[in-house]
Amino acid sequence: MTDHHTGQRTAPASGHCRLVALLALACGVAVGNVYFPQAVAPLVAAGLGVSPGTAAGVVTATQFGYAVGIFLLVPLGDRLPPRPLLVTLLTVTGTGLCAAAAAPALPALFAASVLVGVATVVAPLAGPLAAGLVPAERRGVVGGTLLSGALAGMLLSRTAGGALGDRMGWRAPYVLAALLTFLVALLLARALPPGAPPSPRPYGRLLAEPVRLLCTEPALRRSSFYQATVFAGFSAAWTGVALLLTGPVYGLGADAVGLLALVNAVTMFVTPVAGRLVDRRGPDTVNLVCFLVVLSSAAFLVLGGLGGNPGLLSLATGTLLLDVGMQSGMVANQVRVYALAADVRSRLNTAYMTCAYLGGSLGSWLAARTFGWGGWSSVCALVALLTGLGLVRHLGARSGRRPASRTAPF
Repeated sequence: MTDHHTGQRTAPASGHCRLVALLALACGVAVGNVYFPQAVAPLVAAGLGVSPGTAAGVVTATQFGYAVGIFLLVPLGDRLPPRPLLVTLLTVTGTGLCAAAAAPALPALFAASVLVGVATVVAPLAGPLAAGLVPAERRGVVGGTLLSGALAGMLLSRTAGGALGDRMGWRAPYVLAALLTFLVALLLARALPPGAPPSPRPYGRLLAEPVRLLCTEPALRRSSFYQATVFAGFSAAWTGVALLLTGPVYGLGADAVGLLALVNAVTMFVTPVAGRLVDRRGPDTVNLVCFLVVLSSAAFLVLGGLGGNPGLLSLATGTLLLDVGMQSGMVANQVRVYALAADVRSRLNTAYMTCAYLGGSLGSWLAARTFGWGGWSSVCALVALLTGLGLVRHLGARSGRRPASRTAPF
């Protein structure tokens, strides 16, 4: 059966569930490659003899590479067949992870981390691919399945990376991630149909399209700015949490970061609820609530600096609110973005996700330096400041809802 919008063959009913599950696994493994360095950065510092703040640059390098990969490589999903594209990207990612595991010094680890980030962009490619592989009436369910896989990868990678790194050293999580990535590449090579690219557009035109859309679509600029600010705060908090838990206040191992991330698994069940709220109340209302939730998380997070069980409880509460607010805001922003034009959703998503991860890499970079300058409380203030920028922009958009507002710079 052929999908008339994408030109791809849809999987038969008996086989598409297995294929979608495999794509969800691929999303989880790929996204996990971006997030497990947050848990092992303190171990990198000890292993390579550098300061924790300097080692946290590994997180920044990976997220910056991911933003670059989204911009440069995701548009290829509209031009190249999916099987060779995904398998090649996963193979390059696995090679980069191996290089990171063998890195003799921090500069080599930084370079390998950028390569991993650039290549591990399977998740934003899998959504449009899965939509073309299943019947139209199943696309909503499939999208939710892929998002759950990505969230699971985000959470579990930090848990597994921290636990494994504490027991076997910081290189072990990179080796495990490489093995999983190569395994998923092999599975996709066997399971994905050959498929034809949806269109033969030149790469240069595909690359320029997200920039053009950012210039011409105010709703895309607004959504991208919202997610960039909140994701910057999210990345800043998680970078700082690793430094806090493994520092003198708590004196815990890297596995504590992973266990804290595991508490936030409830986020996987919250995003469908956020989607229903967006359907009923609209993305603007949900965005407002999410900004307020993330701001409130900063108040709980700052209490984490007290140490002891009260501090751990505050950290668990704060990071849970932070994750719920960030992920629910992403749902609202993507609904607004996808409503702009059905035929350019991949390129809209390229623009949106590039901005989001540029914000995330900036947040990680700022957190590493802010923590060294003013400690954990300054990181919490940074989270509040970054989120406040998005909230101020959002309140301005709600109060100035008139035709002239389309000329706003964001």
